[in-house]
This record gives sequence, C-alpha cells and structure tokens, in this order.
Amino acid sequence: MNRSLVGALSALLLGGATLVGAGAAPAAAASPAKAPAPVKVSAKAPKAVTFAGTVALSNCSGSVVRTPGSADTDPALVLSNGHCLESGFPGAGEVIVDQPSSRSFTLLTASGGSAGTVRANKVAYATMTDTDISLYRLTSTYAQIQSSYGIKALTLSDSHPTQGSAINVVSGYWKKIYSCNIDGFAYRLKEGDWTWKDSVRYTSACNTIGGTSGSPVVDPASGKVVAVNNTGNEDGGRCTLNNPCEVDENGTVTVRQGINYAQETYGITKCVTTGSKIDLNLAGCALPKP
Repeated sequence: MNRSLVGALSALLLGGATLVGAGAAPAAAASPAKAPAPVKVSAKAPKAVTFAGTVALSNCSGSVVRTPGSADTDPALVLSNGHCLESGFPGAGEVIVDQPSSRSFTLLTASGGSAGTVRANKVAYATMTDTDISLYRLTSTYAQIQSSYGIKALTLSDSHPTQGSAINVVSGYWKKIYSCNIDGFAYRLKEGDWTWKDSVRYTSACNTIGGTSGSPVVDPASGKVVAVNNTGNEDGGRCTLNNPCEVDENGTVTVRQGINYAQETYGITKCVTTGSKIDLNLAGCALPKP
C-alpha cells in the first residue's frame, strides 16, 4: 500500500532526485516546423487521456466514475482504494457498506487545475479483501457536476482488461500521468494480511509513487477505466507491507522488486444499481460481502 502518500517525499528525494509530477501535466510535444500531410485517423485511435474527472484526496488519488448503465440523475461515485479510507485500512475480511462520510474531493480539470470541490455523504462500499477499492457516493449527481464544472465522469469498463494493452495511470494527487502497458495478471497478490485476486501487473515504465493510490487506470483505446492503482514492491521483500508478492495457482511465490500493480474494476459494474447504490446480491456481482 505504498501508493498512498506515506513515503512519497522520501522516495522523491532519494539521491537528490528531481520532484516529478508535483504540479504539472506532462509536457506537450513540440510543433514541427512544417505541418505534416493530413493523416486519416481510424475509429479506434487512442483517446487523449487528461486529468478531467480525476480527484485529489488528502492522501491519495481518485476519480469520479459511472457504470455504462448509470443515469445522469444518479448521485456520482468517486473511486479510490480501500486503504485510502479516512478511517484507516480495513482489516482482512472486512467489508464496509453504506457508511456515513463527509469527505471532500478536489475535482480536476483536463489540465490538472482545480474545477471545484465535491463532497460525499456515504462510503457506498469499501474493502481490502480480494480487491482494494473504495466507492464514495457524492451529494451531487453526474448531471449537476457536468453543469456546474463542465466535467464528465469517467466510465468503468465492463470487461476484463487485456494483457499487452496500453494504459495510463492518472494521479490527481500529483497531477502526473504514467504511461505503460499491462504486463500480465497476478493470480493472487499478497501483501501483509491482505490478499487480492487477479491483479493487474504493469510494465516497469509505470513507476508509481506514494500518493498515486486510487488513481484510475485508463485504457486510451476506449477512454474507460479498467483498474485502480494500489501498490508496488519497493524493496524486494516477500509478501510484506509495501512489498507484495505474487502467488500462482500452485502456491509458487514470485517477487518483482520495483514492479507496481492495480486492481481490476470491471466487477464493480455488476454491483451498482439505481441511485448509485451497491447491491451485492445482483446477478453476476462477485464483490465480497460483509
């Protein structure tokens, strides 16, 4: 869970390293001296991934999300990690449903500026069992957020992510976008007391740091959220806090120092009903129950 703010500054300052992503979006490419010939863009061309719809928490990152079936009049949801809850880490086996919350979030514009503040009235769902997610239900609807701030929610993909596909990890806390690919999937990812199923493993280019916890992992081909960033192996430790290990179907343990991970989010789409409520009894919903 080193992707929360804890340890971020020390990681950034090791060896006098330059502070990256602390307040600026990635630099734009320089314009060519002569405009190139027009290029026909296919319908599947990658979409530009920006900070629009992401949020900054006090210690983590997050995003305003909706399912493919959400209505504009539904209360908006904010997605982050279970370990980013204001009440602290949920214990192994603990599931939180419909708990009051007044947490506020800084909503970001496409360039990473502040569009305004949105506020929750519920922790709709949170756990660190099988996955590492929190879903806050806001006091504003999707339509109200778009009307007030001009920001659309990100849509959760309802299908399993694909190995090898390009991804962007968008941190609202640091206002930094990481670009890499899905290297593969960990059958089980174990860190301390917690175990997560079918976790996304990044290629090494997504070297996420503290404060990126809860960042949406966006597939630029569709523009949809396919996972939520949550941890990485810092020191080469074996299955300890801040040093998750992979465990395969046969119980074989693999440690990948410096590699980072995310939790898939397609399963969430099968558990959200009218009014952005979580119904763990819906057909196909496999999120852990209390």
